Amino acid sequence: MSPTGPAASDFQALSAQGHVTFLGAGPGDPGLLTLRAVEALASADVLVAEPDVLGVVRCHARASVSTPELTVVDAQSAAAGVPVLRDAANLVMEAVRGGRRVVRAVSGDPGLDGNAGAEMLACAAAGIPFEVVPGVANVVGVPAYAGVPLRDAQGADVRFVDARTASDRCWTEVGASDATAVISTTLDSVAAAAGELVSAGRKPDTPLTVTVAGTTTRQRTWTATLGTIAQVLKQAKVLPSPEGHRPVIAVVGERSSAAQRDQLAWFESKPLFGWKVLVPRTKEQSASLSDQLRSYGAVPHEVPTIAVEPPRTPQQMERAVKGLVTGRYEWIAFTSVNAVKAVREKFEEYGLDARAFAGIKVAAVGEQTAAALVDFGVKPDLVPSGEQSAAGLLEDWPPYDPVFDPIDRVFLPRADIATETLVAGLIELGWEVDDVTAYRTVRASPPPADTREAIKGGGFDAVLFTSSSTVRNLVGIAGKPHNVTVIACIGPATAKTAEEHGLRVDVLSPEPSVHKLAAALAEFGARRREAAKEAGDPVTRPSERRPGARRRRTTT
Repeated sequence: MSPTGPAASDFQALSAQGHVTFLGAGPGDPGLLTLRAVEALASADVLVAEPDVLGVVRCHARASVSTPELTVVDAQSAAAGVPVLRDAANLVMEAVRGGRRVVRAVSGDPGLDGNAGAEMLACAAAGIPFEVVPGVANVVGVPAYAGVPLRDAQGADVRFVDARTASDRCWTEVGASDATAVISTTLDSVAAAAGELVSAGRKPDTPLTVTVAGTTTRQRTWTATLGTIAQVLKQAKVLPSPEGHRPVIAVVGERSSAAQRDQLAWFESKPLFGWKVLVPRTKEQSASLSDQLRSYGAVPHEVPTIAVEPPRTPQQMERAVKGLVTGRYEWIAFTSVNAVKAVREKFEEYGLDARAFAGIKVAAVGEQTAAALVDFGVKPDLVPSGEQSAAGLLEDWPPYDPVFDPIDRVFLPRADIATETLVAGLIELGWEVDDVTAYRTVRASPPPADTREAIKGGGFDAVLFTSSSTVRNLVGIAGKPHNVTVIACIGPATAKTAEEHGLRVDVLSPEPSVHKLAAALAEFGARRREAAKEAGDPVTRPSERRPGARRRRTTT
């Protein structure tokens, strides 16, 4: 007797119909996506998402994923004779019936999205399998990023109100209670919502916070009371505004008090919060630096200033790699991440891997180059203990000893424009050097016109220069950064080049390390923030101020 349950043909039919994942994309911070959400996105064939959500989830999907444009049909457009456009539900149903895996992404949590609920019912009615991946709800995530806890040790009722659909009874109940009220509304409707609560019995001096663009680096929060919020937004020149329709989360209750929020506003108090920072490096090199800048609250903008190309004559590199395998060298010295990449690509071309380094000593000029080697599967034997440069590497490099060193030759893969400092120093220590051009560096193409305008017009708050070549190349392809832009340099040589190009250097890294440079910029931002607060001035970004007195360079 066959076991009870769906027949194999039923499962085949379901498979042919595809599958839908209703996914919560959170309030805006891409870091708030759940692990399950990332997994679902990685296997999606079709991604249906509102424009404000698409940027958060798209990067986790495959390059081949289809992203049909989402247009919601309303009665007004139909009455005006506009051609009927497909809405989200139709897009989902059409895609899933073609046997594809569909991800329907919504802002916040799908359980709090009325449209998503209706689409789930449509799937259920059609017998289409679906799952729900919860997300961080806007009404919970935004107050957390604004430094407004919704409950404390004493506990309290929390009421969530959507001002767009709230009934008179809802306002009356919330206004008559002492519950913390979390209100979803728009910027130009906040004062009306506050008035509803006061009319229902809440005291006008009840604390209130209003947060726009919550959990993103555009977040901004105002603290007021139910009775003063209209005046506060007017004095801040927020309203009236054509952007009054922007959604906000307002929290009403004692936990919204200014004194408490000043202590708990962890997100907006980050040292570089909202700063637009130009990172003029190749995209591969800037990834970890950009991640560090984001941890400080900055918005990194990567602009390649150099492009890396193979050498014009590859035969020299090919002979050196073969010599590496046959035991020609005692050492190989890497002076850049690009040198590691060039050797790694040549290895892969020959079907080799990190095991080919067995018996060879490996040196790296600094921590970034060492990290690239470790990623390749090679642990360097020598990294400078002091300055991370060719000079620092030479200080720790052992002289050639014919007793302990069976081979006296060093393989040095480098750029076509590298200096001769390391070669001369190694020869002085008794080593023979095969100085090989592993790659060429050429000036990158100019960035888009809007980026060039932002650079010259003061649209960036800071720029990080990690070498003299990044200074020369950025000025060459995009122009000189505006006077209000904070200039941060990785070392004295880079700072000298910046000053030769007419730039004022504000921040100098204490060590020639990109991570130390980012940390130094963050310390500069923190001091700038504290100085403004002590003076009673509003905390602004450099791009928000007019050109003023020239600032002194800061070394940290």
